[in-house]
Amino acid sequence: MVDQLADEGYEVFEAGTADDAIAILETEPSIRLLFTDIDMPGTMDGLKLAAAVRDRWPPIKIVVTSGHRRIEIADIPDGGIFLSKPYRHEAVSASFRELLATR
Repeated sequence: MVDQLADEGYEVFEAGTADDAIAILETEPSIRLLFTDIDMPGTMDGLKLAAAVRDRWPPIKIVVTSGHRRIEIADIPDGGIFLSKPYRHEAVSASFRELLATR
């Protein structure tokens, strides 16, 4: 997914853990969208990361994904969306475009 998004012209920052993602967000103010899996290693899962991002960086759009868990929309911070795996690349791209087009 990282390579496909980069091929579409997105600048992609890849993080292995939520802590790594937060460190990147602290140094890259140009980031406008977070794409995270719920199941990830580290001190917090993707839902906790999404909540932390919403609290610290409210303008950042959030896309949460999982291939193992089904969640309620209420579990995702306001304005975020959920994509179930396996997803089509076109669906991810369309979601990104839609989210980034709204302020």
